[in-house]
Amino acid sequence: MKKRIAAITMARNDEFFLSRWIKYYGDQIGTENLYIYLDGTDQTIPENAGNAKITKLPHTDMGRSTGDKYRINLLSDLAKKLFDDGYDIVIGCDCDEFLIIDPVVNTSLSEYLSSRDIKTTLSGLGLDVGQHMTHEAPLDTSKPFLSQRSYALLSTRYTKPVVINRPVSWGSGFHSIRGHNFHIDPNLYLLHFGAVDMDMLVAKAESRGPDWVNHLRRRGNGTINDVTNRRAHGERWLKIARIMQRIFRPIYAWDKPGMFGIKRVVKIPKRFIKSGV
Repeated sequence: MKKRIAAITMARNDEFFLSRWIKYYGDQIGTENLYIYLDGTDQTIPENAGNAKITKLPHTDMGRSTGDKYRINLLSDLAKKLFDDGYDIVIGCDCDEFLIIDPVVNTSLSEYLSSRDIKTTLSGLGLDVGQHMTHEAPLDTSKPFLSQRSYALLSTRYTKPVVINRPVSWGSGFHSIRGHNFHIDPNLYLLHFGAVDMDMLVAKAESRGPDWVNHLRRRGNGTINDVTNRRAHGERWLKIARIMQRIFRPIYAWDKPGMFGIKRVVKIPKRFIKSGV
């Protein structure tokens, strides 16, 4: 039986990624099941919003930690309301994050999630996608990401419990759920595209001032540096990382996955292009 699934996010000054987020999750579960908070009454609603439920909230300048807590509390409360309204599953993530199912399973994301026995939470293996500065050109924004990007850093940071089937309180950035373990699904991946293009990062830094641009040009971006300079491993490491993250925990955060600080860059399987991301 197909379940009612909603997807939620919050964004500010991120129309490019938000429009991609709407396109992807709208194709998966219908735009009428997308719930979006825009941080600021001045924010532009993407043209492809369709039937998405979009709420503009007044923007208040806050420190990073305070702002993160404020946003995740809003989204946790929104998820609770959606369960009250009859939804069975809620996907919560940032607008540059895309939960995909391995195309080898040959089913849709909504059908797959409907078939799973979810124990409060479900996570996809985190892949932090970055531009390989030697092999990959600047992003063509008219084309899908994965038709242009082939490398990712295996990242415990993005193995997030983004799928829930009951009210919970997410930790900042959806990175954990207070009082609950996480469960990494064997066929799901959470792809993060914040470092998908260096030119895009430079443009964002320019909007923040010359010091940010100079820092970026001098130090580079961590993910881009890693995928450019580290050897890329094959698909076998996807399985290894999933096992490690399921077993190991940081001492300071038992409810988050760990890999003992091991960094591995992987070549993204070409079949993932079929996800449409």
